Amino acid sequence: MQTFIVLGSILMAIAVAVGAFGAHMLKSKLEPDKLKVYEVGVQYHLIHALGLVGVGLLVGQYPEEGLIELAGWFMLAGIVLFSGSLYVLSMKRVRLLGPITPLGGLSFIVGWVLVALGVL
Repeated sequence: MQTFIVLGSILMAIAVAVGAFGAHMLKSKLEPDKLKVYEVGVQYHLIHALGLVGVGLLVGQYPEEGLIELAGWFMLAGIVLFSGSLYVLSMKRVRLLGPITPLGGLSFIVGWVLVALGVL
């Protein structure tokens, strides 16, 4: 599905920009442990943006394409919830976001399981 290829590509560009911002602008401003949190957010953002491109290439190729499409939406939710919460948590002291991060991780897991089921 073209939607996931476009979303994944845009999110890859954003992830590269966010990563460069962290490396150049935040390195001297954040404590090392906070910078590590930020970097983990970037890492998962990049991986799952590529996952979205992959989902876009798989949709329509397999009989259970509905599961693969659903996987893409879970990956998108994971990027927003997991990476987004880590970005904010690394720069702000917002404790409310702490419980959101695992929901993003769960979204990533569900997304990848759905890809596997959709391909089987």
